[in-house]
Amino acid sequence: MKYWQILASFVLAMVLFLFPPSAWAASSSSVTRSFGNEELSGKDYAGQSLIRTEFSNVNLENANFSGADLRGVVFNGTLLKGVNLHGVDFSQGIAYLVNFRGANFSDAVLTDAMMLRSLFDDVDVTGADFTNAVLDIPQVKKLCLKASGVNSKTGVDTRESLGCK
Repeated sequence: MKYWQILASFVLAMVLFLFPPSAWAASSSSVTRSFGNEELSGKDYAGQSLIRTEFSNVNLENANFSGADLRGVVFNGTLLKGVNLHGVDFSQGIAYLVNFRGANFSDAVLTDAMMLRSLFDDVDVTGADFTNAVLDIPQVKKLCLKASGVNSKTGVDTRESLGCK
């Protein structure tokens, strides 16, 4: 009996080694650059292409990302208070456990973004496009109180993209 357990374990190990699950196969090789545990507050990223960059546990308070290409960017446990995200493309981006207090999302494209467990207190979402974005329901309700305008790039109404009633 013990022989079969050892053989089964060996076969399973070989299968996992030769055919890793897709989450492992698509590891960090697709991430352009990773910032972690750094102090980047007030940094100017305006107009830059930061596609698939990862920011984890970083202080980006009052940073300027206006007009930047943030497609597929990951913000994980990041402080983005007072950040300028005017006109950014954050399509398919991820913001998890992020504090956006006082951020400027005006005219931003946030389509298909996943922004869970993040705070949106006192933010400007005028003209932002949240089409198919995933946010916590209490945060959507908070954003709907101030949502207005139409996105200049996509032509989508902000309130409609948030599903406001």
